[in-house]
Amino acid sequence: MNVIERIKDQLENNPVVLYMKGTPDFPQCGFSGQTVQILDLCQAKYMYVNIFEDPELREALKDYSNWPTYPQLYISGELVGGCDIVVDLYKKGELATRLAAVGGVAE
Repeated sequence: MNVIERIKDQLENNPVVLYMKGTPDFPQCGFSGQTVQILDLCQAKYMYVNIFEDPELREALKDYSNWPTYPQLYISGELVGGCDIVVDLYKKGELATRLAAVGGVAE
């Protein structure tokens, strides 16, 4: 499976995916950490990928998404955006709604 097929597989088989620097328990940049905090406030269930563990994926995802920075949050296979967009959607109350619509909230 090539790197693009792996990305597509991750997005097709997980309703919420966060590509981030580090892990939720140990984020390695402030933006990834803030995104994790917002997802935690929403009680989100999500798969994460530490881009530092897969340099090939890290580079390919920039082209796949046409988004040059990390973190990148996907809901239902669609790029939502990075930290600023996630924070904005959370403040508007839209993030929790979008997560719930795909079963991405802990019960």
